[in-house]
Order: sequence, then C-alpha cells, then structure tokens
Amino acid sequence: MKKIYGNNQLISNLCNMCKTGRTAHTVLFYGEKGTGKKLMAKFYTSLLICRSPINNMPCGVCSACRNVEKNTHPDVVYVETSGKLGGYSVDTARKICSDAFIKPNNDSGIKVYIFRDCHNMDARTQNTLLKIIEEPPDYAYFIFTSETKSDFLPTIISRCVCFGVSPCSEEEAENSLAEENFSQSDIKKAVSCFHGNIGLCTEYINNEDLRQQVDLTKSLADSIIKKDEYALDTALFSLGKDRSNVRTVLSMLDKLIRDSAVLIQDTEAENIGCFREGAVKLSYMLTSRQAENIHRCIERAWHTVECNVNIPLAMSAMCAEIIETIL
Repeated sequence: MKKIYGNNQLISNLCNMCKTGRTAHTVLFYGEKGTGKKLMAKFYTSLLICRSPINNMPCGVCSACRNVEKNTHPDVVYVETSGKLGGYSVDTARKICSDAFIKPNNDSGIKVYIFRDCHNMDARTQNTLLKIIEEPPDYAYFIFTSETKSDFLPTIISRCVCFGVSPCSEEEAENSLAEENFSQSDIKKAVSCFHGNIGLCTEYINNEDLRQQVDLTKSLADSIIKKDEYALDTALFSLGKDRSNVRTVLSMLDKLIRDSAVLIQDTEAENIGCFREGAVKLSYMLTSRQAENIHRCIERAWHTVECNVNIPLAMSAMCAEIIETIL
C-alpha cells in the first residue's frame, strides 16, 4: 500500500477502532483537495478487510490487501457518479440500499461502499441513504469523502464518525514527491505553491492546466496590487465558463488573500497560498478590513456561480467590488 505521510493521529485512531472492535460503520473523511482523503478511505478499507494485520496495521501482502490496493476487491464498491456535475443519483442510492443486504463473499465478512467527492450529493440522495446508514447490516460499511462536512445534511453527519484529513509538512511532501522520481526543481516549485498538499503538488508537476491556473491566480493578485481594474477584469474573463476552473482559481485567490490578512498581523507567518511574494505586497497595501471584504467578494462570486448565473457576468461583478474595496 502506498505510504501515507502526515495524519499520524488519524491513522492511530483508525487502528485503535479496529483493535478494540469498535469500528465505525459510517465514516466521513473531509479536507481540501489533494490531502489524501481517498488514500485514507482505502487505508480504512484495508484495515477492515485485511486477513493478517500486523501490529494493528494492514499487512499489505494478503490477497485482500492486494485486491483493495488494485481496486479489484469484489466486496469493495466504488459507487459510480452520474450527470454533468458528477453527483450521486437517487437511483444509485436505492441500488446501494438493496445491494447492502446481499452478504459479502470474502473471508473477513465485510462489505464496503465508498462514495468519493461528495460535494455534489444532493439532499434527496442523502435522504435515500439515511435509513441504511442509520441501521446498516453488521457487515456493511460506508465511507464518504468530501472537502467539507457542510456538504452533508445534519442527519447524515450525526450518524457519521467524521475525520479531518490535513496536509503534511513541506518536508514530508518533498520526500513523498522524491519517491515518485520527480526532479528537485519541479518539487521545489510545486511545494512553494501547495506546501504540504501532496496531491496538488503532484498535480502541479503533471498537469499543465493547474500550472496555468496558478499563473492566472498570480496575475489576479498583481492586478489587485496595481489597482488595475482593466487587467483584473481581463484576467477574470479569461477563466471562461468552466465551473471547475473558476472554482480552483477563486479558491487559490481566496487563500492568497487569507495569507495577506495573516501577514498584516505577523510578517513571519506561514502561508497556505500559491504566491507568498504577492501576499506580502498585498499585506503592505491592504487593511485587515479590506482583506476581509475581498474574501467576502470572492465568496459571493462563487455562490453566484453555483446558482447558475452567467460566469463572465459574475466575475465582472466581483472585479468591480474588489476595485471598489481597495480604492
């Protein structure tokens, strides 16, 4: 199984649950994209199914562990998404509810359903799953991954054991990337942008689109620093109409603004955004109130986009609000 960096306390908690026989039948792993939620879901699955655990850890060599690692275990179901938004339909949820009562075939007597990236799971689907989550068969386990607990109804959360998955240290990220045989130059650039988020560091190295999104975020920051409304509007217009692209860039810009707000109070503070130099410059020109207002502008813009408003129009409105804030 792939080595997990960071989150040692979380791993310890999962191992202790299995050791004491108090395994949670419904678990939610939440955290920002790239922090290893899916890897943690696979680790917990291996803990549940492993035939020969060693020191309360999956052995990694038994047939069950190998099949989990290869995503070929017959009783580990990766639930399929559907639709343009990649959500989970009510029909799919109903099928899972029925399938959960078919007993597993493996020696461990365990059956696991994994729902990945649940930010588009609507309330109807969650309500359909509620009964089976509330009273599951003894052998059935349900694992969800999402960026935030707020993606779920309170009734679902109340029946889950929720674990936050965090980025690791920058040193650990560098070690992990080195194991993948990336060049030191690429590793340094990736870690400078995404720090201990191994998933996003890896994607930055491999994916030209993400590198372009980082460059665009830096351009947005430079436009705000220069108070250049035309340049800011042009850069935002270049985002196009792809919601995923807009979401990624707005998230990175928001982290950059957060960094500037923190640096206003502490010039030595660690940053979480992709452009420390820009955050430092912003901290010299913004007040804490202005940084907070820009954050709210970004929040409103993304909420507007989620409500299916024309994306260029939403970005243009955000541009005007930001410029009004800093002038």
